[in-house]
Amino acid sequence: MQTSSGPGGAKASPGLWTLALGSIGVVYGDIGTSPLYAFREALHQANDDGIVTTLEIYGVLSLILWALFLIVTCKYVLILLRTDNNGEGGSLSLMALARSAMGPNARFVVALGIIAAALFYGDAIITPAISVLSAIEGMKLITAEFDPYVLPLTVVIIIALFAAQSSGTARMATFFGPITLVWFITMAVAGLAHLVKQPQVIMAINPVYGVEFLAQHGKAGRLVLGAVFLAVTGAEALYTDLGHFGRDPIRLAWLFVVFPALALNYLGQGALVLSNPEAMENPFYRLFPGWLLIPAVILATLATVIAGQAVITGAYSITRQAIQLGFFPRLEVRHTSEAHSGQIYMPQVNGSLMLGVLFLVLVFESSDRLANAYGIAVTGTMCVTAILAFIVIWKVYRWNPIAAAAVMAPFLVIDLSFLGANMLKVHEGGWMPLVLAACLMGVMVTWKRGSRILMEKSRKGEVPLTDLIASLERRPPHIVPGTAVFLTSDPDFAPAALLHNLKHNKVLHESNIILTIVYGDRPHVPAESRVLIEPVSERFMRITMKFGYMDAPNVPEGLALARKAGVKFDIMSTSFFLSRRSIKPGTGSGLTGWQHKLFIGLTRNANDATDFFMIPTSRVVEVGTQITV
Repeated sequence: MQTSSGPGGAKASPGLWTLALGSIGVVYGDIGTSPLYAFREALHQANDDGIVTTLEIYGVLSLILWALFLIVTCKYVLILLRTDNNGEGGSLSLMALARSAMGPNARFVVALGIIAAALFYGDAIITPAISVLSAIEGMKLITAEFDPYVLPLTVVIIIALFAAQSSGTARMATFFGPITLVWFITMAVAGLAHLVKQPQVIMAINPVYGVEFLAQHGKAGRLVLGAVFLAVTGAEALYTDLGHFGRDPIRLAWLFVVFPALALNYLGQGALVLSNPEAMENPFYRLFPGWLLIPAVILATLATVIAGQAVITGAYSITRQAIQLGFFPRLEVRHTSEAHSGQIYMPQVNGSLMLGVLFLVLVFESSDRLANAYGIAVTGTMCVTAILAFIVIWKVYRWNPIAAAAVMAPFLVIDLSFLGANMLKVHEGGWMPLVLAACLMGVMVTWKRGSRILMEKSRKGEVPLTDLIASLERRPPHIVPGTAVFLTSDPDFAPAALLHNLKHNKVLHESNIILTIVYGDRPHVPAESRVLIEPVSERFMRITMKFGYMDAPNVPEGLALARKAGVKFDIMSTSFFLSRRSIKPGTGSGLTGWQHKLFIGLTRNANDATDFFMIPTSRVVEVGTQITV
């Protein structure tokens, strides 16, 4: 497959190992906390009477190790990291690539993108809840008297984690890599210490043990498969964070640090339970001697906070992508770094995630119960990613469809097997991510459809721009000095704000810019391609600003690029005219009753265009219009 240059390119950079260290902290924070609960839950599902046999231990270990190898190493590290969209990864990046390649037949692709994005939020809510809970629960091994404080302390840590988001991740990220590296080294050493005592457990590497286990355990085997999948939750982050670190650093971190540490820890947990079956109550923390238990819990808590941090910032990124691809209304975006546009903070998203996480903690109360809800969201996202990757390999990289299917179909079968296993837990908590995903899909579909209807209704009363200019040249109004910028989604028609200005103020500026902002399927648009200038008449010109779905839509910076290209522009003598629409419910629009209410509510709560496009508030004139939808 051909790959594009950029952050995701294969060329090593001078800071390769520095980037690899950073990826250990951000990319692998989620999967790095899975040993806290994955092996434990799989053993409990294997035999709920508290007694496990040697073959059951080998079978569970074999399934975990091969899941890590096949899903993470083969699917993500070796294949998906090569299918980048100009250096960016993730399900929405894949969707953007596939949508461009499919053309008019892209509805199915868009639907898959919506499903993947909706399921991602389920993962983003469950991960901080289960990670922090599982870490704090280790304190109960020190003293049973700590049990009443597990839930309150978890709530305090989660609130503190979300409260810290507004300060930005730049300073915190500096510590993520080293702390998580210590975490992985600690896990590897703890596992190795028990592995050398029971070296025969390494036989679990043989996949026959896993296959025989599934064949002999029927429904219980499928339940175990669902629990085994907990070991690979967070694998999607390898692909989602491709643009932040690049392909080679992520691969190096996995192959030389993360995978060996995880394998050693899981084998160590298996060796411990083999020699002491009572340790299956909490095999991860039982790896540590009593005097190291408190430091282990503290380090685990730090690791789980980092895992939560990674998925929260991922939610910010995917929300911004969804907004700029037209699936969400404008939401407030605060940039927390002058050097890196990807470091953002979104207050509405942050608040919603915090409430969701706290709700899960208070309802499920333990990591055991939360584990039942965890797998469905992640397996669903992985299935969608596999399908989209097949389309991209086939259509974008122009592989023979049979060859593309030969590459991706085996992984889709594995993903579907895990999804089927996790669906058995719907009644035990798996309903939660499905309900959440359904609600978010309803929001995205409603916003997309309502926006399209709103645009169609707005066009009915619009006047072609060329006709208006011809009329103004025949009967010119009073001309005032300065520049007026009118934002519009369709540059062929006169913006409503322009018509209202002429009607009520009866004036025309000496220079008028009809500005259209376009979002493409590429993550970034270079500065030299951002602005397209088209003179229309002596006093009018059209300017189209192009942004990628990962770019910050900064209008003043775009106009500064236009000034370099010859457009006379002074921010202090420029007025920006924006239309503020008042939406009223109508009939026969294609929206149902609840969709009317939802769309109007989303419109009212959307972030102000002035802030979203970073326009100076002192230069803005808003004109109100009323439209029925």
